Amino acid sequence: MVDEAIMKKNPLLLVCGVSVWLVLGTGCQTTSPADSAMMGEDFKALEMREGDTVRIAFPGAPNLDTTQQIRRDGKVVIPSLGEVEAANVTPADLEKRILQVFGGQLVTKQVSVTLLTSSYPVFVTGAVVRPGKIETPRPLTALEAIMEAGGFDAARANLEAVRVIRNEAGTMKHYTLNLRAVLTGKETKPFYLKPSDIVVVPEKFNWF
Repeated sequence: MVDEAIMKKNPLLLVCGVSVWLVLGTGCQTTSPADSAMMGEDFKALEMREGDTVRIAFPGAPNLDTTQQIRRDGKVVIPSLGEVEAANVTPADLEKRILQVFGGQLVTKQVSVTLLTSSYPVFVTGAVVRPGKIETPRPLTALEAIMEAGGFDAARANLEAVRVIRNEAGTMKHYTLNLRAVLTGKETKPFYLKPSDIVVVPEKFNWF
């Protein structure tokens, strides 16, 4: 399950501060409860970014079809039509935007946008075998990111309190995941990471 965490009371404050300074460049602030819909967020629902490769197809006018990378200014160019903002929207949103901007020039009001490739950098730290940056062409769940980092350290990892630190509009938010429940067979929705998320696998507390 995902619960609310307050940054000031979190023992992982140091990790958050260092990670933010290195990666995100913003301050840590109080978090809010997780949106349950976020846990089941799929590839199509994620917003596109600069550098992503998209295919834009027009069933009624195939001569306008194009495959290209979203430019650094966030735009793509549709042949014979012009430029349109493509970054920070989902493929479905871009379809609507294209019809709004160029619909008057189209005989058939149909367009299909497909996200072909993207880069999803995330960071994994804590009780894992190979902490560091991970880049993949598709979204990863928190558990998949840990596996990409070589897996968790069974002797040290506390899988019941894995944290995901996310920068949302300049606010650092924390989401707590019980990945042990997943590994023991409990049915749960996957928690998909977003670009630049930080996954922290805390260590178990040991009594001496």
